[in-house]
Amino acid sequence: MSRLFEELDYQETPLGELILRRRRMRSLGDREIYEVILGNGYLMSSLFTTVEIALADLGLAEVEGSKLDVVVGGLGLGYTAQAALKDERIDSLLVVEFMSHVIGWHERGLVPLGEELSNDPRCRFVEGDFFALSEGEGFDPDRPDRVFDAILLDIDHSPRNLIHERHGGFYTPDGLRKFATRIRPGGVFAMWSDDPPDEKFMTDLAEVFPETDARVVRFPNPILEKDSESTVYLCRRAGRD
Repeated sequence: MSRLFEELDYQETPLGELILRRRRMRSLGDREIYEVILGNGYLMSSLFTTVEIALADLGLAEVEGSKLDVVVGGLGLGYTAQAALKDERIDSLLVVEFMSHVIGWHERGLVPLGEELSNDPRCRFVEGDFFALSEGEGFDPDRPDRVFDAILLDIDHSPRNLIHERHGGFYTPDGLRKFATRIRPGGVFAMWSDDPPDEKFMTDLAEVFPETDARVVRFPNPILEKDSESTVYLCRRAGRD
C-alpha cells in the first residue's frame, strides 16, 4: 500500500456508520494500522491490542481442565480470538459478532488476522446479538442449551459506556444471573473495560459470581506518548462439574 490512508469498507448499520480503514503512521516508522470506526467513535485499532490479548490470556489462565469450549463476544479485528486459539487446550471457539460485515472482513481477508481465524477448524463465527443470545437462544445455534468453560466479552467500552443502550440490562445482577447459566459450574467469565475498575459493577458481579477480581492492564500509548490503562474483570461461576 503506497497511500497513507485508505478506506477499505463502508457500511450503514443499525448502530451507525461502520468504517474499516487502513493507514500508515510516519511518526511510528511507517507502521500500518487498521482502524474500525462506528458512528462518531473509534471501536478498535490494531495499534492497541495489548488488552484484547490480555483478556484471553488472563481469562483462560483461570480455567481448569482440557478440551475447552470457549465463547468470545465481539470479533473486532480478531486479536482476542487469536490469543485464545494459542491456548492448546481450546477444543472449540465460538466468536459471536452482531455485524455481518465484520465477519465478512475476516472471511474476505480484509483484516490481518482474517485468514488465520477463518481457516482454524476450532474457530466458528456466529452472527448474532451476544446480549440477546445470552438471555434467549444461547450462543451455539446448533445446541441452544450448550454451556461453556469460559466466556470472554469485548463489546461495550465499559459497563457504563455502552455501544447501545439496550445492552444496559446485561450489566445488572438480574442480567448477569441469566447470563451465568451459559457458563459451566466452575467456569470463567472475563470482560474488557476501557474504564478503571467500577466499584458498583464489582458489587453487582459479586452478587452472581462467588469469585471476582479486576485487573488493571497498562500498555504504551504512542499517540499520547505515555502509558494508558484498561481493566479486565475476572469471575468464576460457583461449583465444579
